[in-house]
Amino acid sequence: MLRSILLGLAAGSRAMTPLAAVANAARTGTLPRDSAAPDLLAHPLVSAGTTALAVYELIGDKQHSAPDRIITPAVVIRTLNAAFAGAMVAPRRHRWAGAAAAGATAAVASYISWRIRMKSMERNSQEATGFIEDALVVPAAIAAATAR
Repeated sequence: MLRSILLGLAAGSRAMTPLAAVANAARTGTLPRDSAAPDLLAHPLVSAGTTALAVYELIGDKQHSAPDRIITPAVVIRTLNAAFAGAMVAPRRHRWAGAAAAGATAAVASYISWRIRMKSMERNSQEATGFIEDALVVPAAIAAATAR
């Protein structure tokens, strides 16, 4: 369940990163053996597509026109992406619990990470705070997706 929660924390900051990490882990065969991931997730096009969306989000986050992560559609997308990713890394018999844990964590983490980011931006640029956030979130999502 810890992997699911960690993916939820990552989704609170970057909605697509957990899904991309899970798809890439499925493609490379590094997901836990008893995961609930479907074969489709391991398809190279799915892996490439989710990675492209995650990279786009990493770039877009640094733009001044980027919407806040706490607007309702953003929180819903983060919650659903995290729930799916959290279910995929949970053991098959606990996939619903993994989905619930990741989704709930993502919803709460969206608000907490937004508050921290806004506080940090009082002293630092949007770009600098975004890169720091990326440096924490991306490796955490990859570790959660590939942990054995």
